[in-house]
Amino acid sequence: MATKKLFEAALGISSPWYVQGVDFDADKHLLTISVDFSVGTRFEHPGAPGEHPVHDTKTKRLRHLNFFQHECYLEVRVPRVRLPDGSVRQVEPSWIGRLDGFTLFFEALIVLLAQQMPFQVVAQMTGLSWHRTKAICDHYVDDAVELTDLSEVTAVSIDETSSQRGHEYVTLVVDDAERRVIFVTEGKDAETIAGFGKHLTAHGGKVEKIKNACIDMSPAFIRGVTDHLPNAAITFDKFHVIAHASTAVDEMRRLEQRKDAGLKGLRWALLKDPSKLKPEQRADLDALVAQYTTNRVARAWLYREQLRDILDRKQPNVVEAMLRQWCTNVMRSKVEPMKKVAALIRNHLDGIVAWSRTRQTNGFIEALNGLFQAAKRKARGYTTFKTMRTVIFLVAGKLDFSKINPHLVAGRRILSPKAA
Repeated sequence: MATKKLFEAALGISSPWYVQGVDFDADKHLLTISVDFSVGTRFEHPGAPGEHPVHDTKTKRLRHLNFFQHECYLEVRVPRVRLPDGSVRQVEPSWIGRLDGFTLFFEALIVLLAQQMPFQVVAQMTGLSWHRTKAICDHYVDDAVELTDLSEVTAVSIDETSSQRGHEYVTLVVDDAERRVIFVTEGKDAETIAGFGKHLTAHGGKVEKIKNACIDMSPAFIRGVTDHLPNAAITFDKFHVIAHASTAVDEMRRLEQRKDAGLKGLRWALLKDPSKLKPEQRADLDALVAQYTTNRVARAWLYREQLRDILDRKQPNVVEAMLRQWCTNVMRSKVEPMKKVAALIRNHLDGIVAWSRTRQTNGFIEALNGLFQAAKRKARGYTTFKTMRTVIFLVAGKLDFSKINPHLVAGRRILSPKAA
């Protein structure tokens, strides 16, 4: 009797439910706990007010948290009740999971583990199949996204990440204030922004409330924001601008390297942050930059550093004036690859200057992209958009699963044994 009471306390089971029996098979590393309800119990059902008599029962076998290294299952006698209209409906205890065959505790464990590691590893740890593990996570993510309130979203960052297959992409939208992914969709065209607008409206938000949108200089994203987020001021992320300038520096190096062998081995010295270079790399860079009057690679590097300094300033009028002069200087130079960057800046000047005012950046998405690509490699790739979406929301959605499962406490990645 004491053992049964102990298991009832551990499982969070209370009247009218009770542990009827416990069977432990050491050879099979299996613990089976039989759960029943008291004779004569009447149950509530959401289909009709009041308490209703039991018509018949069905035994369900549910996977629960392991008992030390042993798998644990509950065999629960689940009642069906007869409602006043004569219909018969099943009643399930509150601790049965949202998917058939699991307890809420076990599903909570799966979701928590999947936030930290690939599905295949979670499946191996828990003894489930990969497909069952993913099904639990898909279900929880879908339900949590459906319940997400987006009424306070006013500033977003939008970017794409590559998918498993060739040059296919998914677009991510991040709530800048909460640093969370709020929308994931296939593609990277203007229609992805239209899809976000519909998603926002369906979850209590308004496209008219979006005042700022940080994007790269993709024409599709620019058109999408202009057409579907009418009040959003566009900011072009400083780091995307610098990335274009770095590409120009490297292109200039490759062109000049054909006739100047001394440039070989300088790629990373030119592309890295100077403060992070090794002493020997810094010495090589300094020697190159000293030749700026005659060396186009050195001038390309200096133009990029000047651009970095300009974009670090906070006075929009000063930034605009300095960018215009920078573009003029570059266009008069013989550093051809950097002229492409100058043309890009002239065509997107307002959005680039907006960086000095909003300081919006896609850095969170870039960091997420790195984490996601690393996770994808560990999992040997995610072959479907559905899987990618689920993983992205698990990693960076900050979803509130507590509304779905009380053992998943909002804001904390722990199991809550007192939440039943």
